[in-house]
Amino acid sequence: MKIVFDKIGSTKKPFELSVSNVSLEGTLVKSGYHRVQLEGQLQGSIELACDRCGEAYQHDMKSPLCLTLSDEIIETEDDLDIIEFIDGVVDLDFIVKSEIASVENSYHYCEKCSSDESEFEQEF
Repeated sequence: MKIVFDKIGSTKKPFELSVSNVSLEGTLVKSGYHRVQLEGQLQGSIELACDRCGEAYQHDMKSPLCLTLSDEIIETEDDLDIIEFIDGVVDLDFIVKSEIASVENSYHYCEKCSSDESEFEQEF
């Protein structure tokens, strides 16, 4: 779902979309001339591979999402949750896919391996 940056007003605009079994429901509101505040909730299920045994398992995602969106380059270290859409179009699908990729690129252990306290060493 793409929304033109200039069409977002100072009144909260609700949205809902689903990408790859993960849904994002929330609001967009202009918080400055070049800034939009996204507040929402990510929920769904994604398939991950255990980093210890390699088995695939389902991971339930449920987390709040608060981001600042901008249509210009912002150079600040105060707020690291800024996504820049220089072309003036907010791409909500891109945001959901980025959040999914962030979870997929972390270390994950399945239930069996997360409760296993033994040392794990593999020789090749």
